[in-house]
Amino acid sequence: MATIDQSTYVSQSPVTDPGMLAGRLDVVPGDLEALQRAACRLVFHYRAGGDFAENGIAADRLGEVDTRYAAPMFERLFELHDTSLDEERAAHQRLVGCCRDFTVLFLALARQKGVPARARVGFATYFAPGWYIDHEIAEVWDAAEQRWRLVDPELRDGHIDPTDGATVNPLDVDPNRFLVGPHAWLACRAGHADPERFVVLPELDIPVLRSWPYLVHNLVHDLAALNKREMVLWDVWGIAESESLSDEQRALLDRVARTMTAPDVTMNDLQELYAREEFRVPPIVTSYSPATEEPRRVSLAL
Repeated sequence: MATIDQSTYVSQSPVTDPGMLAGRLDVVPGDLEALQRAACRLVFHYRAGGDFAENGIAADRLGEVDTRYAAPMFERLFELHDTSLDEERAAHQRLVGCCRDFTVLFLALARQKGVPARARVGFATYFAPGWYIDHEIAEVWDAAEQRWRLVDPELRDGHIDPTDGATVNPLDVDPNRFLVGPHAWLACRAGHADPERFVVLPELDIPVLRSWPYLVHNLVHDLAALNKREMVLWDVWGIAESESLSDEQRALLDRVARTMTAPDVTMNDLQELYAREEFRVPPIVTSYSPATEEPRRVSLAL
């Protein structure tokens, strides 16, 4: 995607803007390793991080997973432990969140340093053998190599892919180990991948959280992220709310996915796709938060 003006992703988005706390981000060095390491220390994953009580985290803190914007994320972090962002934190001093929150905080730190960075929503193969697990990571422009480099802000050094025993480099994730939304959609449509292996979690036997419904979900989220709308992962809107897809809708998603993955795609192409009613984030979205029993209608400040 070298045709895209990289400066688009240097400035903060309405989601990643740290607001009045921007100056406190400057303490983190601007090299990729330091930025990834800092973001990795800021979030306690509500599912993968371990038992709340054993880590000194009150059960009612689960609601932090719905913190949507970077500014209140950083406010909460300094409230929990008022120290430099590049220092290690105990589990209870981190924000309770998920992969999306590691990524949003990483983007805020990177963009503060003038590093072109954007979120990518897709599926990782390096968590459970044989499964493509719902995941969100970052993509950073590598000026020296003139390419987008996948960076996983959640992974600690030494993460082993249980599929083949390989060590995953969080600063340069192999695109074959992380399929962005449009690549996942096209692979399944072409019969190169089994849609039943694309899930939020293998053990979650909920139809909307696996297979074709979730392939649509992550394609829609990835397009929004490329347009600097880094949404909470349990937000649903537009075509992703369809209970079933028509032939016309599937053909539209094919065209969108092909355009998003084309080597000569431009920012204007991405903006035109996103402008369609089927994909554009509306003022109010439906959010199926794990912290609430029922879905909520959420007004956005975008």
